[in-house]
Amino acid sequence: MIKVIIIEAEPLAREILECYISRTPYMTIVQSCQNAFEARDALNNNDIDLLFLNTHLPVLSGIDFLRSLDDPPLVIFTSASKECAVTGFELNALDYLLKPFSFERFLTASEKGRVKISSKQMYSPNHSIETMEHSFEVKADRKFVKINYNEVLYIKGLKDYVIIKQDSGQIISLQTMKILEELLPTSIFKRIHKSYIINLEKITALDRTKVEIKIADNIREIPIGRTYRDDLYGKFLAVNFSSTA
Repeated sequence: MIKVIIIEAEPLAREILECYISRTPYMTIVQSCQNAFEARDALNNNDIDLLFLNTHLPVLSGIDFLRSLDDPPLVIFTSASKECAVTGFELNALDYLLKPFSFERFLTASEKGRVKISSKQMYSPNHSIETMEHSFEVKADRKFVKINYNEVLYIKGLKDYVIIKQDSGQIISLQTMKILEELLPTSIFKRIHKSYIINLEKITALDRTKVEIKIADNIREIPIGRTYRDDLYGKFLAVNFSSTA
């Protein structure tokens, strides 16, 4: 989970960022700050991975605040103007979000942070096969829920939320298929339709138009989109028959 601090003087802009982050399953807000001084206290008391930092803050600007930090976390700047963009990138910011920005634009910037942090963890001296993640988290019913990969049968997308189907039931999360597709390991999960992501290890049968997944004592048929068909066959064979070579 990526630990985030928001530093934003405008209440509405702060609320929008809080909303966007709450919809992003790999992020959690440690603190939402109105100025650089609140943020400094939060940084001193917590291990933070990423800052969403507004360039125009009262008293001490976002640019000057970042310059004052000895070992800053990753930073994504937000601003209503382009005037600080060059300076922001000179300070090694991951991205520069120009207000008003959409959720999709926010995700593009956030994904840069996720990739950067994942790379750091992968090459950390403490990283090993034993410490690799076997689960993910989503927000459901106003709380974060941890889900093991092997518990997921399939995921169905319905506009701005998803249904994560398990043998034991289902979890509904305000999330997009795009986010989950990027979050989940491609060695286990595959998008086979605009509305479905499946766990490749749970397939019991497939043909040109559908896959079958066993749920309790029933068989659920899930359609395969034409654009996903060939890639699915290759993935299915790799997952289920690689050990027989």
